[in-house]
Amino acid sequence: MTWLNSVRNALSFVVPKKETPDHLWHKCKGCGQMVFTKELEENYYVCPQCDHHERVGPKIRFQQILDEGSCQALPPVKVPEDPLKFRDSKRYADRIKAARTATAENDALLNARGTIDNHRVVVGVQDFAFMGGSMGLAVGEAFIQGVEAAIADRCPYVIFTAAGGARMQEGILSLMQMPRATVAIQMLHDAGLPYIVVLTDPTTGGVTASYAMLGDVQIAEPNALIGFAGARVIESTIREKLPEGFQRAEYLLEHGMLDMVVHRRDLRERLAQTIGYLCGQRKAA
Repeated sequence: MTWLNSVRNALSFVVPKKETPDHLWHKCKGCGQMVFTKELEENYYVCPQCDHHERVGPKIRFQQILDEGSCQALPPVKVPEDPLKFRDSKRYADRIKAARTATAENDALLNARGTIDNHRVVVGVQDFAFMGGSMGLAVGEAFIQGVEAAIADRCPYVIFTAAGGARMQEGILSLMQMPRATVAIQMLHDAGLPYIVVLTDPTTGGVTASYAMLGDVQIAEPNALIGFAGARVIESTIREKLPEGFQRAEYLLEHGMLDMVVHRRDLRERLAQTIGYLCGQRKAA
């Protein structure tokens, strides 16, 4: 204990210093301003200063999108873990364990049954916090699980994408999830059911090259990064400067790759409206 602290403690009229809990404030990744966490939550995790849409995980997304009390999470899928016994600077098994501890989730894609404005729906949400939302065996199997649940319930499947691409630790097995997901989407179409994609920041790599761009309706959140290869890789390949806003949601909307860009506060209402149109206004009994 320093001399100053000894004197401070001895003086009864000195007000003790109070530490502010870390969770009371959040630093916006868009503008860098400090935002009161409660205010951020009430604003759908969108910065009230610059309108930056923060990344959110499955639990928050289900809460924001599904009718209160309707959410029923589907059980985690079971797939072989670490099928290639992969190791780089760390063992793949250790990376999975660390991601599960950090997110309290089994893997990067979770599904839930529920309703949106009384429209039955199955919703899948990718969690970028889980190893960058990367697509491996578990994500591919979870996607198929979501599609099969939607077919069983005779309702649309809505997927919220957020991924850095395929999971390198699973090699060719991760890439095989691209055709598997494509076949699953065809099964949904054969059943006459809608497939709706909501692209969030970021959606890249093999996820973009497969199920993220195959929706009957393509929706994105504002300023979401959407692409296959990174901008620097493209520039070095074509040896040209890319346009301003390239690979952002608004640029893709302008060039016909998206149907709409929707602010998060309006997303639930827009999804309900879209599902109503596609399903002929059918609602859950």
